[in-house]
Formats: sequence, C-alpha cells, structure tokens
Amino acid sequence: MIEALFNQSNYVAMKKMLDVTAIRSEAIASNIANVETPGYQRIDVSPSFQRELQRAISSSSPQQISQLTPRLEVDLNAVARTRDGNSVQLENELLLLNQNSMEHQVETQFITSAMLKLRQAITGRSL
Repeated sequence: MIEALFNQSNYVAMKKMLDVTAIRSEAIASNIANVETPGYQRIDVSPSFQRELQRAISSSSPQQISQLTPRLEVDLNAVARTRDGNSVQLENELLLLNQNSMEHQVETQFITSAMLKLRQAITGRSL
C-alpha cells in the first residue's frame, strides 16, 4: 500500500528532477571553478536527457521515469568568447545557479508536502 504512494508518476518525476538539479549544481560549480582555465568547455545536463525526461513524464510511467539517469556533457551551444577557448561566462553561470537553486527549492517543497500529507494520513493530525 505505502509503495503505491511512492510510485506515483508525479512523485517519481519530482525525485528525478531533484537529481537533475543536484547534478546541474555540480556542473555549475565546475564551470565557475574553471572560468579562467584555458580551453575549458562549459558542461551541463545533457539536452537529450531533458527530452527523455519530458517524454517519460508525459507517459505517466513511474518505471520509465525512474530508469532515467541524468548525465553531464559538454555544452555544444556555449561559444568561447575569449582567445583562450574557454566557453564559460561567469554572469550566465551565476544566473543559472540562482535559477537552479529556486527549482531545487520548489522540488523540495513538493516532496516535503507529500511527506506531510502521508504523516497526516498516518497520525490523523495536521501539524
């Protein structure tokens, strides 16, 4: 019975999106740390993963969603604007860091809300 609560497609999707924000946070940190490294290429979550996740979410299949694994790859759309070949733009990374933090906060609130509903159902009391 309780497994069914944790296998709902929206819950599984939100957990997967938390994985994405966590790995994107690592990518952004790496990008910022290497902002002055000659030849460094910006990395981000694979665009193909984003499409796969959207497809899996639209299918409403928890199994399909949970099988996905976010992965990092070089951002082919990032263009080096300096002679040293580095494709990281600090301002953009800081904006993405802020956006990623907000997304993580929303996803965490969703998961917390689901846990609070479960707690209320078990105890019969709200907080």
